[in-house]
Amino acid sequence: MPPCCTTLRTGSTGANPDPESQMNRSIKPNHLLNAALCVALAGCAGVQPARYSGIESSPYLRGDPQDKSGRVPYRYALPADWHPYRKLILDPVAIYRGTDHQFGNLTDQDKSTLATYMGDTFAKKLGKRFELTSTPGPDTLRVKLTLTGAVTTTTFAGAFAHFDLAGNVYNGVQAIRGREGAFTGSVIYAVEIRDASTNRLINAYVTKQYPNAMNIGASFGALSAARTGIDKGADALVAQFD
Repeated sequence: MPPCCTTLRTGSTGANPDPESQMNRSIKPNHLLNAALCVALAGCAGVQPARYSGIESSPYLRGDPQDKSGRVPYRYALPADWHPYRKLILDPVAIYRGTDHQFGNLTDQDKSTLATYMGDTFAKKLGKRFELTSTPGPDTLRVKLTLTGAVTTTTFAGAFAHFDLAGNVYNGVQAIRGREGAFTGSVIYAVEIRDASTNRLINAYVTKQYPNAMNIGASFGALSAARTGIDKGADALVAQFD
């Protein structure tokens, strides 16, 4: 029987056993947790990014048929040779205020925390590829990051899913597919890349980033998974310029 299904034991002692009392004794707490986990996993589709109407590149964004993971569902890209660009202007991270945001019930403090972490992380990693500057020039890119949504890791359930048999199997399958783990948080943001001297939009995309589904460490702490997603997103952007 699958581990997420509740098992009821029946006894054979006594002439007239009380079925109700036997049933109450046989349902163990871990069985109830497994059953609840199974029900929850069945609806674990996650928040899907939108083509946010309030970002400047929104009219240019199109569905990306090459994206099989769902991490970058919308993109705009002109043919570009990144090698002549040696410098980069990184604008302060903007927190999206449009009505189609996907922050759910995330507090303003948590939004600010993620925006600050995003700015620091991208600056550190992009600084290894470019000379960061504030002056436009012919060899300079301008990158704007807009935080548009985030999901916190569900307290207890995110970590429990890694140690429960049913949750661990689910997370294993999701890891192979490159998808989200059970009850794990994520971050959604838009990236807009322009030629700093002409302000021409070269590349833009909306992305959803999250930890590997088997990353146990990222399941502890409400914002830990979103931070890990930011780390991965920064690495992906730097790799794009190679």
